[in-house]
Amino acid sequence: MTDIQGLLGDEAKDLLTHTAQGIPKDDLVLPGPDYVDRVVAATDRSPRVLRNLQSLFDHGRLAGTGYVSILPVDQGVEHSAASAFAPNPRYLDPKNIVELAVEGGCNAVASTLGVLGAVSRRYAHRIPFIVKLNHNELLTYPNRYDQIMFGSVQQCFDLGAVGVGATVYFGSEQADRQLQEVSEVFAHAHELGMFTVLWCYLRNAAFKKDGVDYSVSADLTGQANHLGVTIEADIVKQKQPENNGGYRALGFGRTDALLYDRLTTDHPIDLTRWQVAGCYMGRVGLINSGGASAGQGDLAQAVRTAVINKRAGGTGLITGRKAFQRPTDEGVELLHAVQDVYLDDSITVA
Repeated sequence: MTDIQGLLGDEAKDLLTHTAQGIPKDDLVLPGPDYVDRVVAATDRSPRVLRNLQSLFDHGRLAGTGYVSILPVDQGVEHSAASAFAPNPRYLDPKNIVELAVEGGCNAVASTLGVLGAVSRRYAHRIPFIVKLNHNELLTYPNRYDQIMFGSVQQCFDLGAVGVGATVYFGSEQADRQLQEVSEVFAHAHELGMFTVLWCYLRNAAFKKDGVDYSVSADLTGQANHLGVTIEADIVKQKQPENNGGYRALGFGRTDALLYDRLTTDHPIDLTRWQVAGCYMGRVGLINSGGASAGQGDLAQAVRTAVINKRAGGTGLITGRKAFQRPTDEGVELLHAVQDVYLDDSITVA
């Protein structure tokens, strides 16, 4: 097993012993082996959605725990193929992407229609596929904060996907259209029996003020999550919060002093718990993103993110560039280290 305390370093005691302030764990709907039976079966999701969602939770090293580890590789579109794959060009081949997810013990692989369609007959029966349907293609100049559809739900169904994913850039000029498009896509996916994953990201240049990026504030990301579950996302992907008080600093929208004075603190577990609360108090699983690769410290950073997510009441981690922008054996080691956090019964919800 991974030396989690060693990787956490000086933060180990604080992160592993903190008791959450504001929202107690007893008020949350927590992950567990019976999550689909206990929570999702009571919803309007069809038996086929329940079956496919259960297949996600039953796969990989975390099978049977109620937690998930997902490998996402859509950065070839979202960030350009050069920026994504120049550090490790072998992942320009879709086969190697899926092989990393398999060897890394992931619950699923999430990628583009083209990537998963290129290898669907070889791998769709070996690991759950999640097709990311819309993208910011980043070649339009000047770039806009927009997500456009690259395929259809029917194509995802035909290639054997068990789930579909999409992004809404909340706060952008195109957010309303994206929200409407994704809502329709998710409804169609549910009709065909696939579950849904929403990347609930915030994008607006005005969200950066006085050197602080409030697109990763707990209050704004928590609201983005709440909008995401409103269109029936089954899983929400969100960046872990780095600050709070976006509404106050930017002077827009509506909030309440109780959020800052009583329901949260500046502790990362408490800030992430507000993100979980935005997901119907955990009825919809929150997975945090692993973030960009920064080199030598990636392993420790990924483990730290996983510990915060788990102790806050989250459902897992979606780790991409930290895993595939390095040699395969190191990528597998990193994915296993993240999974070890969720396999460690001594790390409990705060």
